[in-house]
Amino acid sequence: PLELRALTGKTLSRYGDAGWGNIVKRDKNAGRLSEELADAVVEMLNTRWKPDPAPVWVTCVPSKKQPKLVSDFADLVAFKLGIPFHPVVNKIIDNQPQKHQENRFHQCNNLDGVFEVQDIAGFGPVLLIDDVVDSKWTMTIVSALLLQAGCSAVLPLALASAGVGG
Repeated sequence: PLELRALTGKTLSRYGDAGWGNIVKRDKNAGRLSEELADAVVEMLNTRWKPDPAPVWVTCVPSKKQPKLVSDFADLVAFKLGIPFHPVVNKIIDNQPQKHQENRFHQCNNLDGVFEVQDIAGFGPVLLIDDVVDSKWTMTIVSALLLQAGCSAVLPLALASAGVGG
């Protein structure tokens, strides 16, 4: 439904490509996303993207495999933006990686019941951060859950896209 759709999001790079894509890959393999990437996200948000409405807080898509990777990065981005970070999304089921799903049906089905969101009634627009998106279903489902929980708008942002079609 329209009321559960995120606003148009952005990706910083294509995973593994020259420039930011290589840095995302390097940092992900090292287990820590760099301040250099945080600065690039802030610059993209403030000078090129300029979303309307602007985010007033930040959250992220959590990972059980690398629990601190994206949350520490999202917290850093929030600090640099001068807005709060609230880790309100919880991964409650350990599912298979999206990249291993055969098609859109399996990608969506693979996320059923995987995430829960704390009550955030009254929270304004949020910047939702993930490291790498493949099918984009995770961002779609988490955005819908944030909106159902009371968020006024969701602005999805991924550091890199690995899926077909960017």
